[in-house]
Amino acid sequence: MTYRVVQWSTGNVGQWALRSIIARPELELAGVWVSGPAKAGKDAAELAGLDEPTGVLATTDAEALIALRPDCVVYTAMADDRLMEAVEDLKTLLRAGINVVSSSPVFLQFPYGTLPSEAIGPIVEAAQAGGASLWVNGIDPGWANDWLPLLLTSGSERVDRIVCSEIMDYSGYDNPKVLFDIMGFGGALDELPLLLQPGVLTLAWGSVIYQLASALGVELDEVTQDFERLAAADPLDVCGRTVAAGTAAALRFRISGMRNGRELFAVQHVTRLHPDLAPDWPQPTGSGCYRVEVDGEPDYRLDLQLYSNGDHARAGLVGTGARLVSAIPAVVTAAPGLLTAVDLPLTTGRGLVS
Repeated sequence: MTYRVVQWSTGNVGQWALRSIIARPELELAGVWVSGPAKAGKDAAELAGLDEPTGVLATTDAEALIALRPDCVVYTAMADDRLMEAVEDLKTLLRAGINVVSSSPVFLQFPYGTLPSEAIGPIVEAAQAGGASLWVNGIDPGWANDWLPLLLTSGSERVDRIVCSEIMDYSGYDNPKVLFDIMGFGGALDELPLLLQPGVLTLAWGSVIYQLASALGVELDEVTQDFERLAAADPLDVCGRTVAAGTAAALRFRISGMRNGRELFAVQHVTRLHPDLAPDWPQPTGSGCYRVEVDGEPDYRLDLQLYSNGDHARAGLVGTGARLVSAIPAVVTAAPGLLTAVDLPLTTGRGLVS
């Protein structure tokens, strides 16, 4: 069966999701939405960095794309600084009867426990009204801290604690808004950026903690957050800007799921703008990795390295987009509603072996 798909945005993740749609034999690209006139009218292949034209031209006309009634929209528009607008976009698509796989807002990958019911209810109602499904995922939050740790626990006799870590050098991450405005790199250490405002970390990554707990049948007492920042000793050139000495250049945060005063689940990010920073913090395997540690019987440690043309930052974007696209057939055929990772069957790169 062939599924008609619209790609919604062609930014850092969207361009790679678009390439994945074009590569999939079971998918037909029906349209591409872009946010401004600079990309409008361009062939999808050009926006995806491909040579062979698709005949599908990008548009800023959202209503025209909805009128196409595609089977699925791959929604990758940035939501970090426009959460409510993104949620309204998703509800509009669902009410129109269009299934959605999305990289954001990340708290919707498993909102139970992090969002109040009055915030979840309207999204579920929109899905049921349109007879469509929504699935939000990525790599982190996403399959590096849902499917990977859960798979390891299937080989456990006993599980004492699960820690999922992203340990990365972000100096090659080409997203100034995220790096400087949201994460606060290059800013004063005594000024809290958006990401580190009270409750934001648990809103974004608490979903990971609650999903692991739910999948393993655990009731948590609380979810906590903590962070630490270090300054650059010398100026750093990052993403076309200078990060001055004495300003934030390394960030470590941890979100913990607690039961009876003990940490059972944790998500940790160790982010540097230079590999020499914070030498006492956890170090990656290679230049960057996603690490899953399961303490119990036996102990497991899985380090996932990823590269695209030698670039781990780009590889993470490719992996995020491809993961969403891989799930399209399963999401389209699922019962209407808000899906989580454990609701889906195994999805693979079927048809991609060259």
